[in-house]
Formats: sequence, C-alpha cells, structure tokens
Amino acid sequence: MSRLDEARAIFAKDLYATKQSGIQIEEVGDHYSKCSMPLTENHRNAYGGVMGGCIYTLADFAFAVASNFEQENLTVSLVGQASFLSMSKGAVLFAEARLIKDGRTNAFYEVKIYDDHGKDIAVVSFTGAHVGRPWA
Repeated sequence: MSRLDEARAIFAKDLYATKQSGIQIEEVGDHYSKCSMPLTENHRNAYGGVMGGCIYTLADFAFAVASNFEQENLTVSLVGQASFLSMSKGAVLFAEARLIKDGRTNAFYEVKIYDDHGKDIAVVSFTGAHVGRPWA
C-alpha cells in the first residue's frame, strides 16, 4: 500500500470531512498535505459563496493529515485563525498544509486555500498540541 493510500485509509474515518464534505487527500509528505474539496450546492451560502465553515473544515482536515500522518505524537488543534481573502468562482478548493515550527509540546502550521483557477481564498494558521501516541 502506498503512503497516499495508507493516509486515505486512516483519515477515511473522519466522516464529516470525507463523506459529508467530500474532501479528498491528494498528497502527503513530511509534515505536509494537500487536500481537495469539490464544491457542490451544499457548500454554498444564501448568496452563492462558499460557506466559511466549509473552507475552515478543509483547512482543519489538511492540518490534521499533515500533523498526524506518520508522526510520533498525536496532534490536536488548540487555536485556528482564518483570514478569508476572496470569494471563489471555481469548482474545487485545495488546501496545502505545511509545518512552520515543531516544538516539544506544540506545533505551528499554515494552511493555504486556493481554488482551481489559482485564486487565493484563505490562509489559516493552526497551533497544535502534541498529546500522545497516534492511533494505530
């Protein structure tokens, strides 16, 4: 089984992200992930824009994959701060999560959200706490 297939199998248990929101893992690396979310009418608000909560869910899932897949410690989010930059007119959103700094008890990640037109949609910063051994 490839690393990508292994990550997809582990995180398929996150039913809200994978089943309800349609998020897929596209790439995994060392403290890195790229995820996608095809947009449907269920992701839209009353004005036709993508709900902020959908964008945040995509960022949170990408953070979870990057901070937990093949890592020594289970990491959970303590703080997440989203800056919404622009509205998407695309059909798919992408999230790329990267480690900024890894400490003994905390880790800091940045997640960039963009659409299939290459437009920057949001930037989300996460502070995570290392809380123990990952699930097996």
